[in-house]
Amino acid sequence: METSAVELQMSTDAVHQRETGERPPLEQTAQDEEISREALHADEAAYREKEGPFRRLSRKLTRPDSLDVESMRVKEMDHAAPVASFSFILKLAYQSIGVVYGDLGTSPLYVYSSTFTSGIKTNDDILGVLCLIIYTIIATPLVKYIFIVLRANDNGEGGTFALYSLICRHVKLSGAHAQQPTDLNISSYKLETPSTKMARATRIKEALEKSRAWQNVLLLIVLLGPCLVIGDGSLTPAISVLSAIQGISVNVSGLSPNVSVIITVVVLAALFSLQRFGTHRVAFLFGPAMLAWFFSIGIIGLYNIFRWDPSVFKALNPWYGLNYFIRNKVDAWASLGGIVLCITGNEAMFADLGHFTVKSMQVAFTFLVFPSLLCAYIGQASFLMKNQLDDDVAYTFYRSVPKPIYWPMFGVATCAAIIASQAMISATYSMIRNAMSLGCFPRVTIVHTSKKVHGQIYIPEINWIIMVLSITIVGGFRSTTQIGHAYGIAVVGVFFISTCLLTLIMLMIWQTNIFLCALFFTVFFIIEGIYFSAVLSKVTQGGWVPLVIAACFLTIMYSWNFGTRMKRLYEVSHKISLDWVLSLGHSLGISRVPGVGLVYTELPQGVPAIFRHFISNLPAIHSTLVFVCIRHISVSTVPEDERILIRRLGPRNYRMFRCAVRYGYTDHVDGAESDGQTFENMLLASLERFIRTEAAEVTPESGLASSHAASPSHHKLDRPCESSVSNDSCGSDIGAKTVDELEADQEAYTNEEVLFLQKAREAGVVYVLGDSDIHAKSDSWFPKRIIINKIYKFLRRNCRNNTLYLSIPKDRLLKVGMEYYV
Repeated sequence: METSAVELQMSTDAVHQRETGERPPLEQTAQDEEISREALHADEAAYREKEGPFRRLSRKLTRPDSLDVESMRVKEMDHAAPVASFSFILKLAYQSIGVVYGDLGTSPLYVYSSTFTSGIKTNDDILGVLCLIIYTIIATPLVKYIFIVLRANDNGEGGTFALYSLICRHVKLSGAHAQQPTDLNISSYKLETPSTKMARATRIKEALEKSRAWQNVLLLIVLLGPCLVIGDGSLTPAISVLSAIQGISVNVSGLSPNVSVIITVVVLAALFSLQRFGTHRVAFLFGPAMLAWFFSIGIIGLYNIFRWDPSVFKALNPWYGLNYFIRNKVDAWASLGGIVLCITGNEAMFADLGHFTVKSMQVAFTFLVFPSLLCAYIGQASFLMKNQLDDDVAYTFYRSVPKPIYWPMFGVATCAAIIASQAMISATYSMIRNAMSLGCFPRVTIVHTSKKVHGQIYIPEINWIIMVLSITIVGGFRSTTQIGHAYGIAVVGVFFISTCLLTLIMLMIWQTNIFLCALFFTVFFIIEGIYFSAVLSKVTQGGWVPLVIAACFLTIMYSWNFGTRMKRLYEVSHKISLDWVLSLGHSLGISRVPGVGLVYTELPQGVPAIFRHFISNLPAIHSTLVFVCIRHISVSTVPEDERILIRRLGPRNYRMFRCAVRYGYTDHVDGAESDGQTFENMLLASLERFIRTEAAEVTPESGLASSHAASPSHHKLDRPCESSVSNDSCGSDIGAKTVDELEADQEAYTNEEVLFLQKAREAGVVYVLGDSDIHAKSDSWFPKRIIINKIYKFLRRNCRNNTLYLSIPKDRLLKVGMEYYV
């Protein structure tokens, strides 16, 4: 008999707990108890099946999970992505130029001016800086990101949360959303389970699972990454647009710097105001504009090389970079804060991966972006070898442009700067959406601006926050040099985090050779560590800005994650036993009135505490009850045919069901689905399909046996056995009937149940939603009281209402209030 991956994982965890004496988390223990009770009911039903004359018409369950019946239907479906054609890859590569590489491509506007802030001493300094720029671009964007980091995608999605998602699916982390066994059946959730041969990965996995401290450290690192990206998203529009607009003063003498600042503020305000219309309305301009930009800077770079000083190719010798440090010492180290700006935008490459493919981004960077950037930097260095006036250094890019094409290049540069800003703004939206889906950010409004491209979203709250930050930064610093100091900290901080997370993935998931892992971590830790130490020295010169922005968003994210986790643990520990609910009888001790009640709960197993509160204080409840659990799985997306899982709670005459609606962190919970149906229609249609599928899977006798076995009170069905007939006589009547008669009775009862559901739906659908208020106990530690009672409560009051987030109609909403003390 074959063993499923779920069973193997459960047995492995059980052996590990016996050997180490480790207690599983409270949430996991409660789930195991629920599964054990369901296993007992399933075994009883299976025993009665074998005693009867008929067997199940479908294969038996491999394990008795509450939602495994539905997940088994799609478990073996092949969702492998088709192989992309070469023409399709080229098309995506062209599109990625306008969306992904804008920030990286506009770096030549301000790198040299941010590096030589005190002027140029000798030509050897120019060669040294150029050498460092060349090998920095080769090491970080080309080698690390294009050929290594992009491989660590989560079903095509990139970013820090994609790396964390891979780790969460491999390790049971208490800070992550609880992993259910049925989640492993999602086609996009497949991950190889470590065997005994994977000793190193198993040791790392066990160390993480046992250490709460390391789990918190990992969570803080993961949350810090998006916070720095948000800071980056505030700085990119400021430095990109300002550096482009300042080019006016090159050909317009006597222009006040305040004029450039005012024009920049106007452009930024217009840029952020247009976000609500969606990038798809202006995206067709992005590709051609950035294509013209890269070709222009490449051709101008080649022109400057041959016009001014072709000897700059000597900088390809690494000795010039080393000699630069030997001669300038501390000054050379401090100038790294400007050199690092040549690789800004790498984080956008990974964050925006979901819009494209790995191969398309590799093709675009390797064959266009990389050579164009090299030509641009080498050409500007050649220009500086012969032109070293203050204005030549401060406006290197515009001074190196031939005068006949100056104004056309100014227009192209301004468009490229705006596009670069758009790339980071979109990446910030994606980060916030992913954080919110994983329970790490308060609910905000997400507007999908395109019906064709799923990833094009607009978040009004974040948009205006970034706009205010960007305009404030421009008005406060008024110089690209000062903004560059702040920019570097956010950039290098994201590099550091990706290196740490990727090393963990290489060790634990990819099973990479230990020496290659050590080589990767050592090389990039040294490179990024040197750059990070240099940019930290700029904290007093403006580098504090991204640190303050990151600290504010980190406080919000961690507080929301902590409060959500405490609330979930409380609900798990206080949930109601299914046996207690069944003991109340099919009427649940109160009147059942026509209608459908959708009881929302965060528990994928068990009955929430609000249900006891509901039936204890109200005299009636709906004839059909569905416990709906909206679950966000740590995968990028859940296919629509695998999204809804349904099972029955108790015998048929209880009319109670459990429904788990699963979303990936890039999926959106919306009232309108792609086919035009509302969520309510989709759920009830799935429920009707489940009733019919359930009848098709089980023969009439096994179905009756299962129903009687599941009820401790042995409540009889209205059909096919009448209430006045005993269980024994009912069983003898079934034995006396032919197969056709049994099937006819079963079909008649199924049709009657479907008709009952339809009439209940016509009577009205009511949404029952828990409105709980969480408080920290008086004896809790002080930081916990601050987070729960102050920060988390403030965020709950001011974030988007849960009814709006779930698209619940207000006229059919019933809230059940409760107080939680954690």
